[in-house]
Amino acid sequence: MNAGTSNIISDARAAVQRRDGAMAQRLLAELPESEMPWLLLAQACNLIGDASGEEAALQRQLDMEPRNLPALILSGELKARLGDDRAAKSFFQAALNQSTHIPNVPAALQPMLQRARDFVEQVHIKFEQHLVEGLHQAGFSREGRVGTAVDLLLGHKQLYLQQPSSFYFPGLPQRQFYERSEFPWLAEIEQAVPEMQAELHAVLADGQDFAPYVEVNSDRPRAANPLINDPKWGAYYFWRNGKIVAENAARCPVTMQALQQAPMPLIDQRSPIALWSLLKPGTHIQPHHGLLNTRLICHIPLIVPHNCAIRVGNETRSWREGEALIFDDSFEHEAWNKSNETRVILLFEIWRPEISPDERAALTTIFETINDYHGAPEDAG
Repeated sequence: MNAGTSNIISDARAAVQRRDGAMAQRLLAELPESEMPWLLLAQACNLIGDASGEEAALQRQLDMEPRNLPALILSGELKARLGDDRAAKSFFQAALNQSTHIPNVPAALQPMLQRARDFVEQVHIKFEQHLVEGLHQAGFSREGRVGTAVDLLLGHKQLYLQQPSSFYFPGLPQRQFYERSEFPWLAEIEQAVPEMQAELHAVLADGQDFAPYVEVNSDRPRAANPLINDPKWGAYYFWRNGKIVAENAARCPVTMQALQQAPMPLIDQRSPIALWSLLKPGTHIQPHHGLLNTRLICHIPLIVPHNCAIRVGNETRSWREGEALIFDDSFEHEAWNKSNETRVILLFEIWRPEISPDERAALTTIFETINDYHGAPEDAG
């Protein structure tokens, strides 16, 4: 850049600073396009209300630098002034995205970025109102899968998918929770809840902690779980890794009889698994994924204080005493007890209903063959 060009640009910048857009535009008209400071020209056009000239100058800058932060912001502001909210939102969102990749955004741009955030938020609110009103006028509600789809679209919920830590079986529906009504055999188990609660209270009366749900195995690396070896998350097994825990089973015949109603997998060294899962006051099971997506986890709530819940994917449910809760633990999930009392559920696994008998037989062979070579995987919570 020669001295003459530098002087013209300096004079034009001074004119913009004193808000003399016409003078700045006349000065810049003396420059060849190859040396034109397009952002400065856009500012000059803005001062004199030349929207088409401003847009053309900004576009030239973006042609050279598609992610130029000031040009993106100024383009958004121009589109907003022209009443094109959709285009303005696109430019503002691109500017906000780009700003996250810039280590030190100039202080002068910070107020402009905040205006961009505010604008994007307002457009989002308007769109949500428009969408909800459209559904309402058409006679639809924001419930069920439709409501979830709307919440995902609007960013109110995060998308979660099955991510089992050990084995993934393709083609299964991405369902976080299943409903009790889908499993007729559950009714007989729920009917036994009062007697199962009596068995539970008799065991709890012994005053001994249950074994920790997650325990150290010297043959494996230590699990990265803050509740490892901690009885605050306790387990009292009836079936463990495919074998009956005889002493516990003998103390709780009603519970064992009830479990016979469930289609639990029969896999050597792995299944069935059935236990009382105990969560002491103030305990939080951190987000994690289960081993497989070929099973569902069933909870039969036996002792359920207030302020206890489980999140599976993007849905949170509270337990209700005596009412089964069924979910796919291959989704990220977590649970907590924020009460001052202990929570206890009967936990067991069942085959996913979408898996055919032939597929179950094949999967059983696969899992048992894996066991022969690698040993059974550990559920580290």
